[in-house]
Amino acid sequence: MRQSTVMKRPPRRGAASLRALPLLACSVCAAQVSHEQVNEANNPLTPKITVNLQDDYAPRLYDLGGYTNSALLRGVLPHKLGGVPQIFRGTLPVSTVPDAAGNSTTGFGDLNLIDMLLFKQGHVELGIGPQLTIPTASEDETGTGKWQAGLAGVVIAPQKWGLLGGLLTWQHSFAGDDDRATQNNLTAQPFFMYNLPQGWYLRSTGTWSFDLENHRRVIPIGAGIGKVWALAGGDTVNLFVEPQWTVSHKGAGQPQFQVFAGVNMQFALGR
Repeated sequence: MRQSTVMKRPPRRGAASLRALPLLACSVCAAQVSHEQVNEANNPLTPKITVNLQDDYAPRLYDLGGYTNSALLRGVLPHKLGGVPQIFRGTLPVSTVPDAAGNSTTGFGDLNLIDMLLFKQGHVELGIGPQLTIPTASEDETGTGKWQAGLAGVVIAPQKWGLLGGLLTWQHSFAGDDDRATQNNLTAQPFFMYNLPQGWYLRSTGTWSFDLENHRRVIPIGAGIGKVWALAGGDTVNLFVEPQWTVSHKGAGQPQFQVFAGVNMQFALGR
């Protein structure tokens, strides 16, 4: 009796590639994201190379028509200059601002640089150091025209359920265009993060700004949501959106309402 022979067709490469796509996706997003990973992704003192692409849009302003928008290009580089753990942060805004005639101007803003020394006291993390703002604005309307220097400090208290903390900065102008106004600015940014399952979290991080020279202020309160994805090798991607409502202000041109959104990417060191 003859045995019939069945020729097996080799698998098609395209089909095999399609079957592999779910496996690749699972390797990125199926792993459970721990609360510790979410805290690390939201902690501004985490010693990882960080790239932030953020945007702050204010569609309504007090006593002024138009809108403002600031796209923030920010990077963080950890280092140990002098044997002390530190992080170096640079922020360059691309801003759109209105004028009294209702027109808008868009351009680069002033470059802000901060270097923080990192400390730990029990479960509380501290960062403190100098800051420098360089008048790099491409338009008069999008910058101050002044060199500024000051201090910045961060306190972070990680919790099992999330993060508590805050950022405080102060700077004063010391050089620049004599025809431009003196700068003396204080900002306070409380952090509140509450972790949810599967990498989701609630957030409130409105920045309170005080113009000490001209007695102007704006105090927003935010209520937003975000999600963290853990990638291979300890990298993370953190996507968020946070509407913010102004609860106190003084001075024209302050935002009535704004939307702060962005993506923060952290890359582990030593690979």
